[in-house]
Amino acid sequence: MSLIKSIIARMAAIFFAAILFASCATLSTTGVGRIKRYKVMSERLPQEFDGCQIAFISDIHYPSKFTQKRLARVVRKLRDLRPQMLLLGGDYVTADDYIDELFDSLATVKSEYGTFAVLGNHEFSRRSAIEEAMSRRGIRLLKDEVHSLMSDGTICIAGIANPFKIDSTTVSPTAAVADSAYTILLVHTPDYAQAVNAPADIVLSGHTHGGQVSLFGLYTPVKNTRYGTRFLRGMNSTDNGISVITTNGIGTSRRKIRICVPSEIVLVTLHRAE
Repeated sequence: MSLIKSIIARMAAIFFAAILFASCATLSTTGVGRIKRYKVMSERLPQEFDGCQIAFISDIHYPSKFTQKRLARVVRKLRDLRPQMLLLGGDYVTADDYIDELFDSLATVKSEYGTFAVLGNHEFSRRSAIEEAMSRRGIRLLKDEVHSLMSDGTICIAGIANPFKIDSTTVSPTAAVADSAYTILLVHTPDYAQAVNAPADIVLSGHTHGGQVSLFGLYTPVKNTRYGTRFLRGMNSTDNGISVITTNGIGTSRRKIRICVPSEIVLVTLHRAE
């Protein structure tokens, strides 16, 4: 009997150790669980953007489980990555008192093409304060608009103001972009790209937290998406073949816990396919 108890105890220890390593940034010196890298190929990408690196973070919910110490580490890591562009996907703070502290830190990440952002559902009650904080720090907030990254309009970035306000008449701002232009769409929730059939070459989104808690990816009780596991995390495609990258996010919401769904910085490298 003592041998059986010993075996059970060891198995339990291994199980909980696996959860610890697979969860948040507990053991990370970067402040997040991982740097998640994607390579995106396209014949439509302008030659000037071949090799361009885009850093993307979302759902910070500062501070939640994402403490001040971790914020400093993440910002330092973003600077070390030296991306050509930084994108912010919404859900920034848990209270107004943290707005200036968060955006003061994020503003220290400098990049060639600048920092672009959209708002999330947690910004509805503090929209004005966050918009003002971004404006003062040179962060460009995209509200149902398209910004050209080159003067000839061959590559652009678009952002959605409220991706939860969708009906049969909703049209993505990317629908007005020339067919020849390479388009990056920044939107808080991945559901938007599928629901409105949004034209884009790549969509970057958050909101789901990857489920935040999962049993080794086999079962995720809370998904925060109407499409089940389809756009829950990672890179997936809409019905019209648009690639959607959904990040696990940085912070936590509701419960300050992550299990088997590590927080992450997403780094997308664009490549021109010949």
